[in-house]
Formats: sequence, C-alpha cells, structure tokens
Amino acid sequence: MDALEALTSRRSPAQLVEPAPDDETLTQILRAALRAPDHGRLKPWRFIVLRGDARKRFGDVMAKAMKRREPEAAENFLEREREKPLRAPLVLVVAAALQHEHKIPVIEQMLSAGAAAQNVMLAAHALGFGATWKTGAPAYDDYVKEALGLSRGDAIVGFLYLGTPSTAVPARLQPPPDPSDYVRSWTG
Repeated sequence: MDALEALTSRRSPAQLVEPAPDDETLTQILRAALRAPDHGRLKPWRFIVLRGDARKRFGDVMAKAMKRREPEAAENFLEREREKPLRAPLVLVVAAALQHEHKIPVIEQMLSAGAAAQNVMLAAHALGFGATWKTGAPAYDDYVKEALGLSRGDAIVGFLYLGTPSTAVPARLQPPPDPSDYVRSWTG
C-alpha cells in the first residue's frame, strides 16, 4: 500500500480480533513511529505493549483507578472499565516522557508523541491490521500512569488497540471533507 492510499483509506474498526501484529511486525510499526517529527531530538516517545493476561491485569488497574476517581461507581461501570483492554488482542500505550524544564515546549513534545501514535495507526493499516485510538479518563489518571511505570509528569497520549478487523471496515458513509472548507490563504 502506498503512503497516500494508507493516509486516505485508514479507518478505525469497531471490533478487533486475533491475529495482532507479531513481534517482528510490531517492530516494523514502531520503527515507523520513531520517524515522527521531534523538535530538539528529545525522543519523548514511550510505548508500552499489553498482550494476553497483561490486558486483564491492566483492566483491573483501570477499574481501580475509576473507583478511586468515583467512589460511588456502580459495579457494572467498573466491570465495563475492566473489560476495555480486552477490546483488541494488543494494546499499545503511547506516552510522552515530558521534560517540563526544557527549552522545547511541552506541547511540542506532546505533539511529537501524537505524531508517533498516528504513525503507528498508519503503519498498522499499511500492513493489513486495524487500529483504534482511545483515551478517556484513564489516560489522565496518575494512578494509571504509575501502574504503567510512567511518572506523574509524563503524559499518556493514547491507548492504541491493534488487531485484525473482525469485519470489513466500511467506507465512510459520507464523502470526505473538502479541504477548501478548512484552508484559507493569508496574504498579509
């Protein structure tokens, strides 16, 4: 698949099943991620791979974090939170190890990690896999960050769910946006 086709045909599948990218394929995907723009060459990207039972254990972390944030949360909400990492056979946590005192602004470090996440999504698609990007409250929760070995000052950019789409991903129901709706020329 060429680059423009990957960029214009990528979709987020509703359901992902086995197989997920194997170790060799995941390495290819991560090599693409590491080509993200990186002002200052800080290499802020961090990737945490969750497979197999690690996803279940992470589901327990997510449920515990929800209970800490919302002590009155009903058990069915906690169970739903616990099951989120099981939505795909592989979850890739993309984070930014932020240098808050560096001359490169934190926002640029975050954008670099976001670009790395987008590269993961595109590389997975180009290799025949599906990927869905999720965040939500766990991405901003210090308890979740600590459980993943990140510091409080780091940022989780997203939980990328990877696997094989369970069904063909339909084309968008509506035509893609017209670039002219979002672009204007500035002439000074």
